[in-house]
Formats: sequence, structure tokens, C-alpha cells
Amino acid sequence: MIRILSLVLALVCAAPAFAQAPKLPAGADPQNTLVIDTTKGRIVIKLRTDLAPKHAERLKQLARDGFYNNVPFHRVMDGFMAQTGDGKNFNGTGNSKYPNLASEFTPTPFTRGVVGMARGGDPNSGNSQFFICFADASFLNGQYTVIGNVISGMDVADKLKKAPPGSQSGAVVDPDKMLTVRVAADMK
Repeated sequence: MIRILSLVLALVCAAPAFAQAPKLPAGADPQNTLVIDTTKGRIVIKLRTDLAPKHAERLKQLARDGFYNNVPFHRVMDGFMAQTGDGKNFNGTGNSKYPNLASEFTPTPFTRGVVGMARGGDPNSGNSQFFICFADASFLNGQYTVIGNVISGMDVADKLKKAPPGSQSGAVVDPDKMLTVRVAADMK
């Protein structure tokens, strides 16, 4: 009983530390920065409202809705990318309750740390899922919407559990998760 009370007390005391506003890298706009606490650590993403304003607004809305909390990185391919954002089915087959977005393609290259919007076969089918590039993925240039850049925590992204070598789908068994996703400005 004492152990349980000690654990509860420790969690209550630790909660304010988790909720505190993060120290952001210089030049980061808290209104357009996502803070993702994962099972491996923290990833901070600068949203590119200059490139994809509608997609950036969607990610902020879903973060504020709590849609991304406890959502797995369901598809993680070593040397390519980590995909997440299915807060409906948790396996890459679901979207949010909001309508799909029209593409906001630009010539911005997909390089290490770039965050892109996942989509289906229709270029205008981006909704809630996104991915973080581990390396250059120039074959995606001009075909997917660039929505941001990792500005802190690429080392954390690199630690995410990967699909087995040779996996065509990139599906991960017992994947790491985004525990919370918040807009930095909302963290007080």
C-alpha cells in the first residue's frame, strides 16, 4: 500500500514537469511548433506554415484535440522514414474526422529531418498521418506535402523501433508511440 501511495505521489509531483513549456531552439515560434513526447524521448517539429498552411493548421488542431496521444509509429523503415498519425485505427488505415486536404506541394526537398504529410493514391488525400525522414528521400520531392522540420530530437527519431529488415510494408510489431503531441504555445 505504501509503495502504491509513493508511486502516486511521485507521479503527481512529476506531472508539472511534463506540462512545463519546453525550451525551444532559437527562432522557433511556439504557435507553430509541435512537441512530441514519445516512448523514446522528445521530438520537436517546426511547422512550415510558409509551405503548407492548411496542413500545419490540421496538425495543430489534431494535437489540440488529443487525437495523436498514444498513437504508434506504425510504419518505420530504417534509412527511410517513420510514419504515424493514425489516431483512429492505430495501424495506418485511419484518418481523423476532418475532411482530406488538398495537396500543398512545393519543390522543397525531402532530406533528413523533413516532416511530410502521408497520403493515399490521391494527391489530395492527406488527412492526419505524417512521416519523419531519416535520410534523403528525393523521390518524394514535389509529390508529397512538406509540413515541417525536426528542430530537436532527430536522435530520438533514430531510436524508434524499426520494421524487420526486408519488410516491404514497414509495419512494426509492438511499435513505439507518441505519448503526447502538443503545440508548444499551449504548454504552460
